[in-house]
Amino acid sequence: MNENSFLQGFHDLRDGHVLITPEQASRFAKEVAGDFNPIHDPDSRRFCVPGDLLFALVLARYGVSAIMRCRFVGMVGEGVPLIFPENPGSRFMISDTQGRNYLEVEREGPVVTDPYTIEALTRSYVAFSGQNFPHVLVPLMEQHAVMVNPARPLVIYERMSLEVLTPVGSLTETVEPTLGGTEMKVDGKRGDVRLDYALCVEGEPFASGSKHLVLSGLRPYDAAVMSAMVEEYAGWKDAYRAA
Repeated sequence: MNENSFLQGFHDLRDGHVLITPEQASRFAKEVAGDFNPIHDPDSRRFCVPGDLLFALVLARYGVSAIMRCRFVGMVGEGVPLIFPENPGSRFMISDTQGRNYLEVEREGPVVTDPYTIEALTRSYVAFSGQNFPHVLVPLMEQHAVMVNPARPLVIYERMSLEVLTPVGSLTETVEPTLGGTEMKVDGKRGDVRLDYALCVEGEPFASGSKHLVLSGLRPYDAAVMSAMVEEYAGWKDAYRAA
């Protein structure tokens, strides 16, 4: 991992393996991604490491390829030693010492290795997650007359992709994420959501991609209950920032 990476405080290296504590995962979710999903809280019984953090670590270690596709095949829990392969090819897997797989990565094209560009792109990319709830997901759920279980709201990543549209050398400008198209498909208690976006510099997109989310335990939409969920979520953010 790049020793100068801003991700140093969000993981540890031990015996050649990457370890992420619940506290590190939670801080990354809240402070970098703006994601207050309770599944990333250290004391959650269903705790898992944010998918954005795994993807960010991939970018920090291997650079940003012109085209990248990731598929999450497992959820990383507490104390899992992760193996990031040395000199991988165009397709590789992030796994643990027991042989369990968590993240499948495909990449192609030229690779950007400039650390400042990688950090700017990563921060912009993961900040897009902070817009998912409530700004994007709530209108989608209302449109389809469904909502997540307020007692156990489960929203997880399934896939994500990133494509660099124009060659970049070293980015020094602020990179802004912009939401594009959205789509939600409901099948019983499961919802599949696709969010398209662009990463822009001075209003011009230089990269694009999409994130695919899975919403579980869906039930009929209740405006009053959803409003209470949104208020509770905002309260978590305010309390964390105040602390």
